[in-house]
Amino acid sequence: MAVTIYDIAKHAGVSKSTVSRVLNNQANLSETSKRKVLQAIEELNYQPSKLARALTSAGFDAIMVISNRSTKTTTGNPFFSEIIHAISAEAEQADFDLILQTARNTKDELKKCIAKIEEKMIKGIIMLSSPADESFFEKLDNYNIPIVVTGKVEGTYRNVYSVDTDNFGDSYALTKHLVESGHRHIACIHAPLDYHVSIDRVSGFRSCLFDHHLDIRNDWIINSGYSIEDSYEAALKLMSGPEKPTAVFATDDLKVLSIYKMASDLGYNIPDDLSVIGYNDRTISSFLAPPLTSIDIPITQLGKKATHLLFELIRSNKKQPKSTLIKTKMIERESIRTLEQT
Repeated sequence: MAVTIYDIAKHAGVSKSTVSRVLNNQANLSETSKRKVLQAIEELNYQPSKLARALTSAGFDAIMVISNRSTKTTTGNPFFSEIIHAISAEAEQADFDLILQTARNTKDELKKCIAKIEEKMIKGIIMLSSPADESFFEKLDNYNIPIVVTGKVEGTYRNVYSVDTDNFGDSYALTKHLVESGHRHIACIHAPLDYHVSIDRVSGFRSCLFDHHLDIRNDWIINSGYSIEDSYEAALKLMSGPEKPTAVFATDDLKVLSIYKMASDLGYNIPDDLSVIGYNDRTISSFLAPPLTSIDIPITQLGKKATHLLFELIRSNKKQPKSTLIKTKMIERESIRTLEQT
């Protein structure tokens, strides 16, 4: 039978409330009572054994992963499941526990983060997305705990580090590939501009059109939300007008899938009627017909690099670059039709 808080209290000769206060690392507790409880935990082999060590000044051997997004914005997005898997594998090898935190909103997330830091439950944080509003970073930076963001960080912080890809440059390159394939009427379906990744990808698209003296049509640059349903509606809207683009740039997997479904439902042929380019997961791409020309995001590499960096910072090896860029590559497949340039 598992050892309970009542067993610990009886063995230590203290009250249940005293044990609870020790377990929650609360103040105003005598060292004698705390020592008795910790000794009882060890002698009764209270599980997990890390708990007793965590109640010392060292704290838990645990890291926390947060998305800084609501579940509504991450549901169905393969990026988050794949990168969490990579982080989890690295944490297990290093004998660190992984805490996956969810929250209703940013305010709730910040409150939970601060509580876990103050209770010494975590030694570092990995954030899976980088909000354009960096007040979250500003508030956590004061707690002197390492934070690694898989995304862009614009501000200057003591304890916040970035591991990212070149979203602006990659989007510029994707759009340029369409231009060099003869396309002059190019649209973009993108995620909301609440995060640096979305801002940079749309900026790369716009800059490429500008540099090549092509029209930047705001009605062809569509915010399609976070869900597959909203993305599908955006794809329908794009092709409902009297003038239609010959190509569309999609900023993530969900946008790509919605465009392919729209084309199938409306009888458009990819790439003869509409060329498609964007960011895509290799696994998903293998199921698309035709396969997508895309930037291959090394999600597993991002997760591993972020985790390794966090562990170096936890070990007080602060001589680490504040920003690390992971290289990507464009994979040319059959979703682009080459047009005669006029």
